[in-house]
Amino acid sequence: MAGVSKDVAASCFETPRLCSASDGEAPQHEAVREYGLKKTESFMAYDLIVIGAGPGGYVCAVRAAQLGLKTAIVEKRATLGGTCLNVGCIPSKALLHASELFEEAGHSFAKMGIGVSAPKLDLAAMQKFKDEGVDGNVKGVDFLMKKNKIDVVYGAARIAAAGKVEVTGDDGKGNKKTQTLETKAIVIATGSDVAKLKGIEIDEKRVVSSTGALALDKVPGKLVVVGAGVIGLELGSVWRRLGADVTFVEFADRIMPGMDSEVCRQSQRILEKQGLKFKLSAKVTAVDGSGKTLKVKVEPAKGDGAGETLDADVVLVSVGRVPYTDGLGLKEAGVALDERGRVNVDHYFATNVPGIWAIGDVIKGPMLAHKAEDEGVAVAEILAGQAGHVNYDVIPNVVYTYPEIASVGKTEDELKQAGVAYNTGKFPFTANGRAKVNMTTDGFVKILADAKTDRILGAHIVGPDAGTMISELAVAMEFSASSEDVARTCHPHPTLSEAVKEAALAVEKRAIHM
Repeated sequence: MAGVSKDVAASCFETPRLCSASDGEAPQHEAVREYGLKKTESFMAYDLIVIGAGPGGYVCAVRAAQLGLKTAIVEKRATLGGTCLNVGCIPSKALLHASELFEEAGHSFAKMGIGVSAPKLDLAAMQKFKDEGVDGNVKGVDFLMKKNKIDVVYGAARIAAAGKVEVTGDDGKGNKKTQTLETKAIVIATGSDVAKLKGIEIDEKRVVSSTGALALDKVPGKLVVVGAGVIGLELGSVWRRLGADVTFVEFADRIMPGMDSEVCRQSQRILEKQGLKFKLSAKVTAVDGSGKTLKVKVEPAKGDGAGETLDADVVLVSVGRVPYTDGLGLKEAGVALDERGRVNVDHYFATNVPGIWAIGDVIKGPMLAHKAEDEGVAVAEILAGQAGHVNYDVIPNVVYTYPEIASVGKTEDELKQAGVAYNTGKFPFTANGRAKVNMTTDGFVKILADAKTDRILGAHIVGPDAGTMISELAVAMEFSASSEDVARTCHPHPTLSEAVKEAALAVEKRAIHM
């Protein structure tokens, strides 16, 4: 509906039909019916105001504008794109890519007959490379706002009431200025913030969050990472490749808690071969910064056994993220939160307050940019009277270490716990021709299929470019494909994706190349 006229879009908004792809003619949601666009004498400046210009927020704004809704977006940062583009997904991938090339030049070129002198690290230039990439992406979002005629308002937002958003920002002369914007609908897309550890102060110099870890001006001799989840593993691997001695301290008994246990075990072995060290079932209880080096106190997670003290030049606290709702006025507006501080929403992303919706990291579900984007599209379409929908059973997850780790759907642990009968097909990259000739044989593809129907229930990949390959299996699952469907689909040779086909063949014990 990119070409829908404003009058038509308004008409849709007046009499919305709210349903998911499977609901058919679902009843209208109370919040939309009472607070949708209506022909009244009062003037409302906007059909929609989105609070937060991260991946969920700006995508929501773009889709709403495409559907003819007059849209504004409020952002407290000086630049658009949220955490992801500014201090998260994008800059980390730049450093991951650069550090991988640095290591490849130093360790792999000679094996391929490429003679070069030992590479020299210019960290300042590498950081500039990262910053230029961030700047390009941020400017891209700014262009999208202009292209779609979305008003961008910079400042801190507060919901004064349903239909009213107060924005406090700089007036350009160094003074604070507050303005009130009126709207038919509000979407909260404020994302998440770094989770803190009690008693450990983050100064972003020696004790850093992911934000500080992206901007270090020198390679730490010793880096202790608190938490062996996605963010910690990615940033820890960057600094290990650039020369740091890296140790992870993880409270759980395995890295990447929540992912498939076999994937966790195999990935840890691969990462240990690269020089990363892990202390599992352990917790950091204190960081003493009074000396030249940091003293990191580590104790058993369950309190039994002796503790130890680790020396560190830098400590990265990476224990997750928490929803960001500070200063939004949600309590005063009557918006309900759950026990973890997330905004409660229904199937249509509506809060308990008519006219207020929420998406992304601030609501329940995985804190992933692409999940927030899909929710942004869905809520915009719902507000315009269409059938917005997100399939939470098919949300891919990728860890951008080397090799990459990717998953979608159920893990074996979850299927066992639920008592679901399933078949497993697994294929190692050691048996893949392209991986073998490229010396990238670490890892495997694993497909889990229902024992009765053969429908794919989950897929997991550890290997080069796993983040790209998982998309094939996500599409297959979205359309309820069986492992047989993937197995009988012709894959190009020689490619890494042939391992996906072989894993599908292996579900019925008929893989060709092993």
